[in-house]
Amino acid sequence: MRARVSGWAMAATAAFWGCAGLSQALPATKGETLSGRQLAPAEAVRGHPAVLVASFSKDAGPAADDWMRALRVDLALAAAPAYELVMLEQAPGFVRGLIKGSMRKGLTPAQQDSSIILTQDEELWRSYFQVTSEKEPYIVLLDAAGHVLWHGHGAARDLEPLLKAALR
Repeated sequence: MRARVSGWAMAATAAFWGCAGLSQALPATKGETLSGRQLAPAEAVRGHPAVLVASFSKDAGPAADDWMRALRVDLALAAAPAYELVMLEQAPGFVRGLIKGSMRKGLTPAQQDSSIILTQDEELWRSYFQVTSEKEPYIVLLDAAGHVLWHGHGAARDLEPLLKAALR
């Protein structure tokens, strides 16, 4: 009996801590889109379902780009607009312009509008996305009220079916 109670207590604790970060509000930080507009992700997603793809390092960038391509191509995922969030707080100021210029290449104006560069509040964003590894992107599916319906981190090829299932 004691082993069962302990098991239930551990499961309840894991469930609590697993959901604790998901209940927090989306940070209100404003960023700049690759097209030069000031935009807070919280404002961009207000009132409709949306997908956020966040990267916190150069290593995560290519996988985040894969996610954005998958989200644009797959009609099942097109119901929720997608925004790529790129954290550059740790990048020196003189390098940020070079990074943005490199990111703009090959993107349409609409795609540039959905790529948001964040240069402050990195710890808030890390907490929101529950970052455990900088080497992979973090994905969140939000409903129209801003509640997290699904979250994950890793490659699109591995997680895209889970995101699709959450959208249904």
